[in-house]
Amino acid sequence: MAQPQPTFVIVGASLAGAKAAEALRGHGFDGRIVLLGDEQERPYERPPLSKGFLQGKQEREKIFVHPPEWYADQRVDLRLGSTVGAIDRDRRVVTVSGGDRAGGEEIGYDKLLLTTGASPRRLPVPGADLDDVLYLRGVGDSERIRQVFQTASRVVFVGGGWIGLEVAAAAREAGVDATVLEADELPLLRVLGPRIASVFADLHREHGVDLRLGAQVTEIVNDGGRATGVRLADGTRIDGDAVVVGIGVTPNTRLAAEAGLEVDNGIVVDASLRTSDPDIYAAGDVANAFHPLLGRHIRVEHWANALNQPQAAARSMLGEPVAYDRVPYFFTDQYDLGMEYAGYTEPGRNDDVVVRGDLARREFIAFWLADGRVLAGMNVNIWDVVEQIQGLIHSGVQVDRDRLADPDVPLDQLTAG
Repeated sequence: MAQPQPTFVIVGASLAGAKAAEALRGHGFDGRIVLLGDEQERPYERPPLSKGFLQGKQEREKIFVHPPEWYADQRVDLRLGSTVGAIDRDRRVVTVSGGDRAGGEEIGYDKLLLTTGASPRRLPVPGADLDDVLYLRGVGDSERIRQVFQTASRVVFVGGGWIGLEVAAAAREAGVDATVLEADELPLLRVLGPRIASVFADLHREHGVDLRLGAQVTEIVNDGGRATGVRLADGTRIDGDAVVVGIGVTPNTRLAAEAGLEVDNGIVVDASLRTSDPDIYAAGDVANAFHPLLGRHIRVEHWANALNQPQAAARSMLGEPVAYDRVPYFFTDQYDLGMEYAGYTEPGRNDDVVVRGDLARREFIAFWLADGRVLAGMNVNIWDVVEQIQGLIHSGVQVDRDRLADPDVPLDQLTAG
């Protein structure tokens, strides 16, 4: 008698979830795939939400990972509007409500992949729950913010991280006055260090952003149930037609924690993306994965991780020996600045920087070092160097700082000094 086909369940109809389903089929898995998502939209990519789509330069249909018919063609049972309430590890079932099925349906799994992503951190001050306080995570959020840009004259942005700066740039492109409030001494300071963070502060000031540093928000101003600005710790009131908050995200670990999986700044997984349960895996924003190159666990919230990590997770679910060791990568576009970043440094530990190129013209590559070895590199308005930067990081060689800074020395020719 033929053995029944195994069922692989993916919780999280995200980029990571869709790419995992694609990879499973690509690696020959012929069993049942169930992809569960609590949104009503089929899986889509998030970078356009703060970039081209938000600015009206990218059509809505272009953000989706696959066309609608792909899921049926690939025999992927995509269930939208479906919330997974619990994982029963002993019985190997997930409990699902919503979607087209009656609430409380149980779906059995042979292997389970969690791609539940992350949610925006909420601003813990009075007034933060007002309708005009906006957060950016989903496509609906991006559409609402774009609508605000069409009618608002001034928007206040709380948080000067990547999302806050990208959305502020989109506001300025739309002709909206923007005030960015950053609690630190510079935007992106803990990520980039003072020298490179200053590049982004200057960029936004040159484009008319009112950048307030060391700003502590204590209240969202409530005017008849509408958010009409913010109040700072020093009593300053800053008016705006809407408030956009971008103060980071929190991994969605509730399901994993309640199921008894190991959770620590995300779902803890090994290099093969396996959790503390050998039949459950995690990938994307929610996964705190052991990285063989770095020799430690890291959780990466950027697009490339959600794109590539599921390939390894799928192979691991199929029993193949695999270790995910790609160098982390992300990019940003703000005004006339395009940037790619490869590598990883501890937040707040980024003072040893070597620059080749021209900071003032914003055409340069910055390298972050430790013990003479390159940990990360950022190319700004210089292109086709990411692979070379990643190769330098992977090599682990000690570099000569003068040669590293010299644009005439090819990156792939750098050796120990």
